[in-house]
Amino acid sequence: MRIIGIDPGLRRTGWGVVDAVGSKITHVANGVCASGAGDLATRLLVLYRELTAVMIKFAPDTAAVENTFVNKDAAGTLKLGQARGICLLVPAMAGLDVAEYAPNAVKKVVVGVGHADKKQVEHMVRMQLPGVNIANADAADALAIALCHTHHARFAGRLEAAIAKASA
Repeated sequence: MRIIGIDPGLRRTGWGVVDAVGSKITHVANGVCASGAGDLATRLLVLYRELTAVMIKFAPDTAAVENTFVNKDAAGTLKLGQARGICLLVPAMAGLDVAEYAPNAVKKVVVGVGHADKKQVEHMVRMQLPGVNIANADAADALAIALCHTHHARFAGRLEAAIAKASA
């Protein structure tokens, strides 16, 4: 199974792709879609185009996107929500199921603590994906989201198998 994790951002959206086969998880690629300067509509269009190119190039089987947290700046939160909409739309248009995870849930799965800082997240991503060259902190977060989804998908598969076995 190939998983893309997406860390939404209006200026920089991180993405990370991993393959999960059995219990083995391997790094495929990671990077950042940078929308640059310009008006909101233009930046959203750039994000859409860049993320679409990533989807075409790496052909993931499923996607996971980080939920937006609400902060003190309502206008900033709204703009981030619009970028997040693009991050949900692009994989959905490719026919993928899109899971959503809260930042604390991602940190809990990857680091073991829900309030870990960015350096701890990046360190644990490096531990789980030895030799990975991470583009930046946004890409590290996206890889963490992909890892989180991988672990959740494995658990769901084991749970479904156990239920099927118990029903037989």
